[in-house]
Amino acid sequence: MANRIFFRLYQCANMLHKTGTRAIDSAGLTTQQWAVLGALSRPQVEGGMSVGDLARYLKVSRQNLSGVLSRMDRAGHVCMMADEHDRRSRLVQMTASGRNVWKMGAQPKIFDYYEDVLTGFSVNDMAHIIHYLLKLLDNMERIDKAQSQGSGRPE
Repeated sequence: MANRIFFRLYQCANMLHKTGTRAIDSAGLTTQQWAVLGALSRPQVEGGMSVGDLARYLKVSRQNLSGVLSRMDRAGHVCMMADEHDRRSRLVQMTASGRNVWKMGAQPKIFDYYEDVLTGFSVNDMAHIIHYLLKLLDNMERIDKAQSQGSGRPE
């Protein structure tokens, strides 16, 4: 049963990447860029986020995020600047161009995509999905923490 769960999760992640990228292709974004702009569009990070905080929020490595941010910086969707409080840290901030692409180009397509993908799901179904995905994520984060501390096995 566990193998079936994780294989389906793997398939869903791959299909999200494939079909999600197609859904927003005309906005000139990929699903990774969609995630970055979504994270940076939150009011609490209007002044920007450190690269490390953004990587932790998105659950990706700094190395993987670095390439995405470089492409987005070249496209003018984000800018990177030194953190006033910690000169060694860089802040990522959505630019006016990025905000425009996010609000006018990407979001309407994303909402249409969500509607298509969630066809046939009730509010209750969606609440259950969120609940179970959060349980999986909590367990994976516990394992990640244990592995990062060198024990390799969660407590």
